[in-house]
Amino acid sequence: LRFGRQDPNEPPESVTEFGFYTHPCQSQLVVKATSEDVPYFNAPVYLENKEMIGKVDEIFGPIKDYSVSVSLSDKFKANSFPTNQKVFIDPNKLLPLSRFLPKPVDNKVIKKKKSGGGRGGGDRGGGGGRGDGGGRGRF
Repeated sequence: LRFGRQDPNEPPESVTEFGFYTHPCQSQLVVKATSEDVPYFNAPVYLENKEMIGKVDEIFGPIKDYSVSVSLSDKFKANSFPTNQKVFIDPNKLLPLSRFLPKPVDNKVIKKKKSGGGRGGGDRGGGGGRGDGGGRGRF
């Protein structure tokens, strides 16, 4: 391990179920995600025995019901997987869904912005509080 990172050619310490194979698309797999978390792009995808089968290529579909395409390693063929084959991912290669959802509105921040005040006082030329006459075109 260098700088606390895992060698990318080594399998992870553990894998977690990520989804299941639904169908091939050209030379890729389409995987229906069962994990609520969202994978990194190019995150390795594994079989349960930690054998890497490919990497996440595209993420598509509704945010809470998404699928991914998986670009396969050279030794795998898209039509060689049985339908509903479970696939796995390193849990460290997942981001929480909340990172992709809108943040809740904080009413305190909105009230501060609406109250005005501060430099410029809200009029178009700014200049309030500068003591030199401020805005554009003034001498």
